[in-house]
Amino acid sequence: MLRLLALSVLAVPLARAFYLPGAAPNAFVDDELVPLFVNALGSHPRWGGETSGFVPYDAYDERIPFCRPASLHPQPLSLGSAVMGDRLYNSDFDLHMRRNETCKTLCTTTISPNQTDFLQSLIRDYAHNWVVDGLPAAEMRADGAGRTLYSSGFPVGGYRTVLSPEAPEAAPRETFELYNHFQIVIEYHPRPKEGASRIVGVLVWPQSIDSLKGGRLSSPDCDATGSFAVAAGDKARKVAYTYDVYWRESATPWATRWDLYLRIVEPRIHVLALINSIVICLFLCLMVGMVLLRALNRDITKYNAVSSSAYDLDLDPADQIQDDSGWKLLHGEVFRPPKRRMWLCITVGTGAQISAMFGVTLLFALLGFLSPSNRGALTTVMIICWTLFGFVAGYVSSRLYVTMNGDAIRKNIIYTALVFPSVLFAFLHLLNFFLIGLRSAGAVPFGTFMAIGALWFGLHVPLTVVGGWIGVKRGPITNPMRVNQIPRQIPTVDWWLKPIPSALIAGILPFGAGFIEINYLMQSLFGAKAYYAFGFLALTSLVVALTTALTTVLFTYFHLCAEDYRWQWRSFVTGAASSVYVFAYGLLAWASRLHLPGFSNKILFLGYLTFVAGLEAIVTGMVGFVATRAFLRVIYARIRID
Repeated sequence: MLRLLALSVLAVPLARAFYLPGAAPNAFVDDELVPLFVNALGSHPRWGGETSGFVPYDAYDERIPFCRPASLHPQPLSLGSAVMGDRLYNSDFDLHMRRNETCKTLCTTTISPNQTDFLQSLIRDYAHNWVVDGLPAAEMRADGAGRTLYSSGFPVGGYRTVLSPEAPEAAPRETFELYNHFQIVIEYHPRPKEGASRIVGVLVWPQSIDSLKGGRLSSPDCDATGSFAVAAGDKARKVAYTYDVYWRESATPWATRWDLYLRIVEPRIHVLALINSIVICLFLCLMVGMVLLRALNRDITKYNAVSSSAYDLDLDPADQIQDDSGWKLLHGEVFRPPKRRMWLCITVGTGAQISAMFGVTLLFALLGFLSPSNRGALTTVMIICWTLFGFVAGYVSSRLYVTMNGDAIRKNIIYTALVFPSVLFAFLHLLNFFLIGLRSAGAVPFGTFMAIGALWFGLHVPLTVVGGWIGVKRGPITNPMRVNQIPRQIPTVDWWLKPIPSALIAGILPFGAGFIEINYLMQSLFGAKAYYAFGFLALTSLVVALTTALTTVLFTYFHLCAEDYRWQWRSFVTGAASSVYVFAYGLLAWASRLHLPGFSNKILFLGYLTFVAGLEAIVTGMVGFVATRAFLRVIYARIRID
């Protein structure tokens, strides 16, 4: 320990010798050109009210009357950025370090009647996403405590509801205004020794100005009064896009420039949610400790005493335990292989693979290796980890299958490598067709799909096969009890112990333990809010996993006491039941907060929600199965059968 501490202290001076990938600073001298890139238009970052903007669109889409450069140059993107819908292009903005500019004309373009309806939908729900030196252009906002923060993106336009002065009793109408003038404030931190400056913040205040009013096509008037309204049925109109540039010196160093962007809004809610999760988990631990451990110890002691007495008197133990019942009588049945054992093994192996992927990704995020300057780094790491952890899926699936006396070992390994990835690939490809139909920037390019396919067949499949082969060579996991040749008859159980009711009852507690973080994750997925509370997410994930394990073990004990030994699939389904509530919460959010026009938008939302709930079900189902199997090995290993 002292040696490790000494090495850590010695490594402190070296920490300044390198930067993480994508995080190296850029320094600009005075008057040097600073490029501004435009990204795809995404949802305006809010969660509340009706919104329909979770499908991104290209900033230079022909349906959008924005200024397209004469020479368009797409910027290189990482695998994760391409999958998440980033589409980064150059622009004609003329920004020079520390040179203030006022009323510069970006371009003058025409809004055709065909673009009006689409433009109104963008004004209601969408935001521009610009990037300067890796920093997103942002709005300045205040959180609930009055602290200043930067919210990435700024709206395409504004709308308000007005009443007609001629007919006050008439229904109110909405007025849409296009933001066509941008006040860009760029904060910089000077570096006198280098004779240059570093950019540490980008803010944009958009305005709607009818700068061409009165036929001023040559020189737009940025001080003109009146806004540029967009109404249905308008004829073709000219619109001028103009901007101001102001450079503002800041004391914020480059190393902490993301702090205002990544400040957690209302952290007390996260803390209270985490405390709530821990209380639920402690309650379950106390319940398991008092109900299970005490009852199990008493039952095991009694059972072993009776079994020893029967052995000493040369009597059948069953004659001595006439009044006994419950889990103790199932020692010859509890490790009987279930029906469809191959699919159970494949699903558990896939759950172990996804859990390892999430765990490593969270670890990298907590350690700061996933720099926000490196766009798409989080998704890229998840894809790479999923590919590499095919080894885990193959090992867990094959060894569990051998433990269950499976005889189609090769088929099990091949299915583990192909079935789940094939279903996932086909499902995402289907959703991609809907994005293509909407002409969305979120549609994954064909080349990106081919790259993912190459990772799948080039790395994932071989690693899964190797993991499966090693799992078979390790042999089966020994069970503490032999399995009877003739299955025991299962009595009728109460309604609440039947598979579906018991699973739904058990799923409430894990969902309640992670509800707040699920809410924030939903906002990130469908409300375009950046999620960066990885510390809270890691702790909440641990609490939810422990809650799932304890809940599943508790309900398995209830099933065994009712002399129902079919625990394998039930433990998986019980652990996965919280995903039903995740899906239901998503539907509730749709009914109360989302407006999804068109069939494609509805299918996309349901598809994304099913994808999230399905992954959560596989992971928590695996946790429930593994915890239950470990629990049964412990309690049945303590029973003495003579």
